[in-house]
Amino acid sequence: MAYVSPNFKTKKALRDAIAAGQEIHVFQPGLGTVPRDGTVGLEGPHFPKPHTWYAEGTMANGRLVRVR
Repeated sequence: MAYVSPNFKTKKALRDAIAAGQEIHVFQPGLGTVPRDGTVGLEGPHFPKPHTWYAEGTMANGRLVRVR
């Protein structure tokens, strides 16, 4: 699972930021890398807060373009 920065409290806030064209960084702590193109599993908010949302994101040219 990957995280996003800024650290969104809700999936809706993440979706709204994508719709507004905000630049969102996706990172994978530990093992693995974030794909440049394709799907990526997301969760948030990240440590030390408990995870309260999970999503599947679509990456295109290294940018997060969609969240389901």
